[in-house]
Amino acid sequence: MSVNSDEKHATTQLERPGLYLVSTPIGNLDDITLRALKVLRSADLVLAEDTRHSRVLFDHFGLKTRMEAYHDFNKIKRTPALLDYLEKGHAVALICDAGTPGVADEAFFLVRAAREKGIPVFPIPGASALLAALPASGLPTDHFSFENFPPKKSAQRLRKLEVLKARWSEAETHAPTLVFYVSPYQVRKFVDEIGQVFGPDLRVVLARELTKKFEEIRSATPGEHTEYYREREPRGEYVLLFHPQNKG
Repeated sequence: MSVNSDEKHATTQLERPGLYLVSTPIGNLDDITLRALKVLRSADLVLAEDTRHSRVLFDHFGLKTRMEAYHDFNKIKRTPALLDYLEKGHAVALICDAGTPGVADEAFFLVRAAREKGIPVFPIPGASALLAALPASGLPTDHFSFENFPPKKSAQRLRKLEVLKARWSEAETHAPTLVFYVSPYQVRKFVDEIGQVFGPDLRVVLARELTKKFEEIRSATPGEHTEYYREREPRGEYVLLFHPQNKG
């Protein structure tokens, strides 16, 4: 079902109409918050990155709210009608496949457009892979930099790492812990490239399957990670962390 821009002004079940950014579990469904469930039940519409994926969450908690897809491939086409829908007084909840929407996904596009229109945007905090991995990594947490997904091509990844190394040299006293999201298909090569640029003694933390049964957080040198995955197939999405000056 698509948003009908001619629909009459609605009275939402939530106290205030607007765009709600709802964090959802990154693995363990028990990590949903009571407030998130309230918003997902009461919203006029839920926008999901992948409706098939989010249906598991909906079925588990018995959620019946209308759900439609909003993702990188339809965001430009869908956004004008959604803004009109929001301006008519509806409450729309936006979720991503897992975690907090707006971190490395298309939610930013709709949030920016909504704020430009003066539409209220409400964060509903909860699980985040980044914030789950960082405090458990053992790396400094007082200053960190989220670097998103690394580039797809090796030459581009190496160039990015060289830029980061030049920016956070050993003389820099306020270097941050660097955090990346990495796919299982890229993690082996990226760890090796980090070792090439930052040296073989750097400590790299790989966190995978966070909050799930086979959760794993490994701190090791690039070479040790390479050896570990020589006979193991990387599985699940990874959060990769390292501090430019954390060696040994």
